[in-house]
Amino acid sequence: MEIESLKPVIKGQIVEYLNLLDVNPLDIKDDEPLFGGDLGLDSIDSLELVVLLEREYGIKITNPAEGRKILVDVNHMAEFIINNAKKA
Repeated sequence: MEIESLKPVIKGQIVEYLNLLDVNPLDIKDDEPLFGGDLGLDSIDSLELVVLLEREYGIKITNPAEGRKILVDVNHMAEFIINNAKKA
């Protein structure tokens, strides 16, 4: 899968996993901060995103510092998935 085709998939998964009923995946910008931005995600949401990466892509994140580097925005997540996914 190419990175540009992966980004809309990730956005849909974020909305689904975090149950963001009032967010349209198409409205999430690729470089929009996931935390501290308009989405208003918190630490519980970060755990859900870690679960998303493990369930959907076989990526296990055990180091919180690594998670902070990956869960910056959709661009960072997509790049990490492309480089590390086991079952994408």
